[in-house]
Amino acid sequence: MTVDQSPAWAALSLHAEELRTKHLKEMFADDDKRFEKLSFSAAHCLADFSKQRITEGTLERLITLAQQQQLPQKIEALFSGEHVNPSENRPALHTALRQPKEMPLFLGDTDISKEIHCSLERMETLVEQIHNGQWRGYDGGPIKNVVNIGVGGSDLGPLMACRALNMFSADEIRDIDIHFVSSMDGSQLARLLSRIDPASTLFIVSSKSFSTIDTLANSNTAREWLVNASGLPVELISQHHFIGITASPAKATEWGIPEKNQLHFWDWTGGRYSMWSAIGMAIALHTGNSNFRKMLAGAHEMDTHFRTAPLTENLPVLLAMIGVWNINFLNIHAHAVLPYDGRLQHLPAYLEQLEMESNGKSVTLNGDQFDYSTCPILWGEVGPNAQHAFYQLLHQGTESVMCDFIAPALRYQEYGEELRAQHQLALANCLAQSRLLALGDSVLDNADNAPSHKRYRGNQPSTTLMIDELTPESFGALIAMYEHKVYVQSVIWEINPFDQWGVELGKQVATSLLDQLADTSSTNTDSSTQGLIRFVQQQRQEANS
Repeated sequence: MTVDQSPAWAALSLHAEELRTKHLKEMFADDDKRFEKLSFSAAHCLADFSKQRITEGTLERLITLAQQQQLPQKIEALFSGEHVNPSENRPALHTALRQPKEMPLFLGDTDISKEIHCSLERMETLVEQIHNGQWRGYDGGPIKNVVNIGVGGSDLGPLMACRALNMFSADEIRDIDIHFVSSMDGSQLARLLSRIDPASTLFIVSSKSFSTIDTLANSNTAREWLVNASGLPVELISQHHFIGITASPAKATEWGIPEKNQLHFWDWTGGRYSMWSAIGMAIALHTGNSNFRKMLAGAHEMDTHFRTAPLTENLPVLLAMIGVWNINFLNIHAHAVLPYDGRLQHLPAYLEQLEMESNGKSVTLNGDQFDYSTCPILWGEVGPNAQHAFYQLLHQGTESVMCDFIAPALRYQEYGEELRAQHQLALANCLAQSRLLALGDSVLDNADNAPSHKRYRGNQPSTTLMIDELTPESFGALIAMYEHKVYVQSVIWEINPFDQWGVELGKQVATSLLDQLADTSSTNTDSSTQGLIRFVQQQRQEANS
C-alpha cells in the first residue's frame, strides 16, 4: 500500500474538499490570532505560515500523516547513520559534517567525527597558508586568485555561500579574489583566464568522483593554460597551482594532483549536501575559517532543533508538511523562492538542485511506480527583480503558485540611514507582496469597482521566512532547514532523496554522441539527432573551407 491509499491521506483529502472554496481573506477575517497560532521560531528563523491555506486542523492532520509514515524514527535513522540511501546502500551523514568535535558518531568501529574534524583542520591549515601568503605560485609570488572548478553541489553551494556572506571576511585576511567555474562549454573559464595572472592563480578542483566530464574539461584547460604561460612541466604546475577535493583520491592522483594537495570527504556525503565539508574550502577562503565554523554551528543548531523538537513545533517538519498539503491536496505544482536580500541571489538556484534533484522521483523505495505528485517545479529570483519579471503571473495568471518569501529583519546596522532606509523599502515590498498574494485586492477600498483587468484574486499561499540578521550562523540554519524539509517530504512520499539516477543516462548518451559529432558517416541515432549533427558538421566544414 502506498501512502496515498492510507487513512491519514484519506482524511487530508476530505479536509481539502472542505477548505477548497475558502479564501485566505475569510480565514484572516475569522481569526485575528491567526499569526500567533501559525507562526513558529527556532535557530534564528521565524516561519510565518498564516498566509498558507491551512487551519490548525490542517496541521493536526498533517502531523498525523507524518506519524503514520514513522517520521520521528526516520529522523533518528538519518542522524544515527542508518542506510537511508538504499539504492547506493549507504547512509547520508551531512549532519555529521557540522556537529561539534566532542560529539562522537560511530559507523561500525570508526568514529567518523574524528575523521571529519581531521579533514576540516587540514583544510583550515591550507586556508591559512593561502591567507598568509605562504602558498606560492610558480614564480614564487603569493596567490591572489582562487578558482573553484566544480559543477552541481561542488559549485552551487560554495558560490551561494560566498555571495551570501560577502560582508563577513575578517579584516586580517589578505585580499584574495574567489572565482567559480562550472560550465562545460568553457565560456566562464575563457572569460576569466583573459583577465587573471597565471602565476598567482590557484585552482581548486572539486569533484566527488573526480570523473565528472564538465569539471575535468575545465581543469584540463586550466592546466594547459598554466603550462603554456610558465613553460614548466605539468608535475611542477600541479604542485603549485592545484588542490583537489574529492571522495576518490586515487583518481585525483591519477589526474596529477599530489596527495599533499588533496582534501578528502566521504561517499556518504551527497554532492548537493557537501558544502559543509572540505568542498566548502572556497567559503573558508572568502570569509575566514572562523566564519566557516560559525556557519557549521548555525546548521548544527537547526539539526538539533530538527532532531529534538516535537513535530508540532518543528520548523523543517512544518515547512515540509505544508508543502505536501499544497502539492498533494491543493494540486499546486509550482514553487517560487523569493529572497528580499540581494546577498541571497543564488539561493533559488541552489534550492532548485537541492529539491528537484533530491525529490524529483516517481518510484518508491521498494521500486514501485505511484500515481501521486512529488517535487514541484521550483524557481525564483531576488524579490525586487522578480516583481518586474514574473509577479504578473503570480497575481493575475492562471497558475496556482506557492511562494517562500525570505528576508532578514535587520540589515545595515553599522551603516548610515540611507542604506537602512533601502532595507526598509525591501521589507515593505516583501510584506506587501505576500499580503496581496494572500488577500487580493480586498486590501483596497472600492476594489469591486475596478475593471476586471485590474482585479487581484489573491488566495495564493505563501510562507514568510524571516531571519534576525543574515550572518554565518543564521545562513547555516536556513540552509539546514531546507535540507531537512527535503528529507521529511521524501519520507512522506516514500522515495529516496539521496540518489540521482535521472541525471546519469544523459551523460552516457552524450559521451556516445561525441564520436558521432566527429564522424560524418555515423548514423547510429534517431532522425532528429542525425539532422542536428549533420547541421553542426556542415557548419564546421564551411568554416574550415
